[in-house]
Amino acid sequence: MTISTNTLTATAPDGTPLHSYVAMPTDTPTDGTSPAVLVAPEWWGVVEHPKTVAERLAKAGFVAVAMDIYGDGKMTTDAHQANAWMTQMLENSDELMNRCRVIFDAVAALPQVDGARIGIAGFCFGGKIALDMARLGTPLKAVATFHGNPTPITPAVEGKFTAKVLVAHGAADSMVSMAAIDGLRDELTAAKVSHEIDVYEGAKHGFSNPHADDRARENGVDLGYHADAAQASWDKMVQFMKDNL
Repeated sequence: MTISTNTLTATAPDGTPLHSYVAMPTDTPTDGTSPAVLVAPEWWGVVEHPKTVAERLAKAGFVAVAMDIYGDGKMTTDAHQANAWMTQMLENSDELMNRCRVIFDAVAALPQVDGARIGIAGFCFGGKIALDMARLGTPLKAVATFHGNPTPITPAVEGKFTAKVLVAHGAADSMVSMAAIDGLRDELTAAKVSHEIDVYEGAKHGFSNPHADDRARENGVDLGYHADAAQASWDKMVQFMKDNL
């Protein structure tokens, strides 16, 4: 399938321009609109990996949008800088969630998108973003997380968290513990959220990102690409989105 790419610019409540990366199929479905999948990136920002994710999703038939959470298109491969930006966002969670909602609304308003069929795939920091958006009642149909941080801004509430959830976690992840994942399972169960949690043996934090080994080497952090887990979790996520969107 051929795709096209462009930039979707929205404005955050504090005036920051948000330049998200859009990939979409060039063939319009017979009903005129496509389901959309937001891509919430790792703490690096909209670098090559989330753009590639968006392009792969577009080839699978979705309008896909890599979200510029930091604004101004900021991105980095330096862990100290990434941590500083992420921490700044986490300390101002209202602004973070407001930015996410602005991007969601901008995507829902695209003429190519069926606004009632939107999901999100979040990676690491983006996994937390994806879950928190659903926890706050954003009308997402499906939430998929890859090596995501499950710590909630506010825990899921029955009837407010309406998305179905698919979690891909690495058993060798030293940054997100199995205890945290068990806590997420308990949280979603209590809120009667439909969910599935897959644990991939031998997979470290960042296992879905082909650049994880480079980032680990450059920054001295415990990341690692795991090709088998990356492929298996990707295939499952695409099918999950097709089933629910």
